[in-house]
Amino acid sequence: MNTKTTSPLLLSPFKLGDLPLKNRVVMAPMARCRSGEAQMPNALMAEYYTQRVSAGLIITEATVVSTQANGWLNTPGIYSDEQGEAWKQVVTAVHAHETPIFMQLWHSGRASHSSFQKNNQLPVAASAIKINEEGFHIPLDKPPYETPRALETDEISLVVEDYRKAAERAKMAGFDGVEIHAASGYLIDTFLQTKTNHRTDSYGGSVENRYRFLKEIVEAIITVFPANRVGVRLSPNGVYNDMGSPSYREDFLYIAGQLNAYGLAYLHLMDGLAFGFHELGTPMMIGEFRDVFAGPLVGNCGYTQEQAETALSSKVADLIAFGRDFISNPDLVERFTNGWPLNPPAEVAAWYSFGPEGYIDFPSYQEPAPIS
Repeated sequence: MNTKTTSPLLLSPFKLGDLPLKNRVVMAPMARCRSGEAQMPNALMAEYYTQRVSAGLIITEATVVSTQANGWLNTPGIYSDEQGEAWKQVVTAVHAHETPIFMQLWHSGRASHSSFQKNNQLPVAASAIKINEEGFHIPLDKPPYETPRALETDEISLVVEDYRKAAERAKMAGFDGVEIHAASGYLIDTFLQTKTNHRTDSYGGSVENRYRFLKEIVEAIITVFPANRVGVRLSPNGVYNDMGSPSYREDFLYIAGQLNAYGLAYLHLMDGLAFGFHELGTPMMIGEFRDVFAGPLVGNCGYTQEQAETALSSKVADLIAFGRDFISNPDLVERFTNGWPLNPPAEVAAWYSFGPEGYIDFPSYQEPAPIS
């Protein structure tokens, strides 16, 4: 490590439970849509992740736990044994560089569309409340959002089992752990928040009831992985997918406090405001969660190198996840270490294109040749 680095903490080793990390830089989960219609991990994806193995921890793109969970074109799955087998090439390639990798488990909920669902059924959610935004993200023609179907009470245990089976396949594929995506207005988040959960059964009403779905998923998954290999992602400030509830502060502190009891690997918080803020009060900063969650905290969403170092030095965070910077800078950690400039940000069109361009073709830094 360069002794002149301005980020001594960000680039220092960290022990995540029993898992040694070579630095505190986390590669954030990002949908990159390169899995094809079969949603099958492939050699292109293995190369993409291998290019970024200087991260202390890699979290994969959101990976759907069932066919019902689908909501984006060409996103990978973990709902079949064949998909689990295909993920092994990614894990093996990353592990060859002694970098741990977690899989993010995802159900898109009401952010899906009937065109992704079996027999063109409606997508499911906590309640039958439509996203009040312009149009669907993918496909590119942006059809209007649909009013989802509320999951029946007796269906919820089936979805929990989908998560457990997905975790089983992830473990068989060799992943070091999993992250439960409970953020950004996807299925779990719609259960957590009053804006999207109008249920009258045991999964609605009080925050204890709204938390129940996530609780059951956590408890199912820790029968597969030890708790210190399971993370949870939350977005307390999030407006994405038409989210934001007046009781956000007390609700998310309650949820984090309940999760604390399990001894999880980490709590991954979208505390930055790069994706917008619901403006229902002051934003929740990661430091607020220190009082209720004793385990490692991961900050995310718009952090610069300097802001990351400040968060770590002030002890409000233990790890910092970087997303967009990792898209266009496969050698992001080396750039942080040596003070090298970052590549220009990738165009949005490259985020979700379907081939190697805008995916594995971003250059690593080349130092200028000395003047003779």
